[in-house]
Amino acid sequence: MVVPIHKGQMTRREFLHAGAAAGLVSSVLSPLDAAAPASPKPMRILILGGTGFTGPHQVRYALSRGHRVTLFNRGRRPQAWPSEVEELTGDRDKGDLKALEGREWDVCIDNPTTLPFWVRDAGRVLAGHVGHYLFISTLSVYADTSHPGMDETTPTAVYEGKDAMAETQAAVQANMGLYGPLKALSEREAERWFPGVTTVIRPTLIVGPGDETDRFTYWPVRIARGGEVLVPSEQGRDPYQVIDARDLAEWTIRLAEQRTLGVFNAAGPAEERSFASLVREVQAGVGGQANFVFVPASFLASQRVAPWRDLPVWVPGEGETAGFARMSTERARRAGLTYRSLTTTAAETHAWFLGLPEARRSKLRSGLSAQRETEVLAAWHASRAAASK
Repeated sequence: MVVPIHKGQMTRREFLHAGAAAGLVSSVLSPLDAAAPASPKPMRILILGGTGFTGPHQVRYALSRGHRVTLFNRGRRPQAWPSEVEELTGDRDKGDLKALEGREWDVCIDNPTTLPFWVRDAGRVLAGHVGHYLFISTLSVYADTSHPGMDETTPTAVYEGKDAMAETQAAVQANMGLYGPLKALSEREAERWFPGVTTVIRPTLIVGPGDETDRFTYWPVRIARGGEVLVPSEQGRDPYQVIDARDLAEWTIRLAEQRTLGVFNAAGPAEERSFASLVREVQAGVGGQANFVFVPASFLASQRVAPWRDLPVWVPGEGETAGFARMSTERARRAGLTYRSLTTTAAETHAWFLGLPEARRSKLRSGLSAQRETEVLAAWHASRAAASK
């Protein structure tokens, strides 16, 4: 699930809650990874949302495996599908779910939910009418990200507001510290309404072609441009985790086919990889004559260069965020999560971006501007020169 973008300066607390949400990665699959099984008998799949970033990939993959798909959303982003898809309209913000009443589905995949009342309202209509409920959550639910190797049993964030059921999307946009706690409450609401038939998927940053946030796209575009590229952390040692939207979407459908229940961290690569490896794999995908300049986190902080916002994907690999990009993925990989290579993701993301209108390509929505990057690199080189005297 992609985290909403906060337009102002993020506090440390807000960053910890909001950073992950919303493929990856290593070109070699882990021994734990399982090949996709043959599709079982066709299922009736209801997808709440379905027209955003991961939803269309879920739809296409489900159709390719012979399933019948129904979408429920506000009908504002019509799509062309390779075969018949039933589309129902309503507005969960307004409690309008009438189109779902009196229907039965084998599986419901809830993609866009941030607010607990959305799950509550869906539960009131769908409980007893769907055999399996899959909720797409986020790694931002974890209360503490300072410990590497955290698994799905790690405590989640606690909501400290007055009434979680009264919170709105606007409130989350204004205070990103609400994002993780409200997602955690949404998970519990899912278990309340769909006891014993719930799967919770907690993705890290979702990346790939079609990502309108540019939080990963920044790197393929910047590296393809070439020249000196500012890369965070000493020698690029800090780790990263991402998940290609297509890997996430296809795995979600396979979990539905296998009726796999439980909670899963959805991140990659299978093993810890450094930011230095990220930029080199991206370069292998997009080309370009880039010269990587690795700058320590302490210097970046002195220059007021913010993790995640100014240098997307990156968080410091120590202190309060030491475990943020070191989440355990063993359970998900045992349940069949597989990864395409980061080089492939980068190349295809870059190709998608180049196909956008020029006005859209003229200004990336995440990352340092060229001018600001040049300023920070100049300051870094000056500091190195002064230290060598």
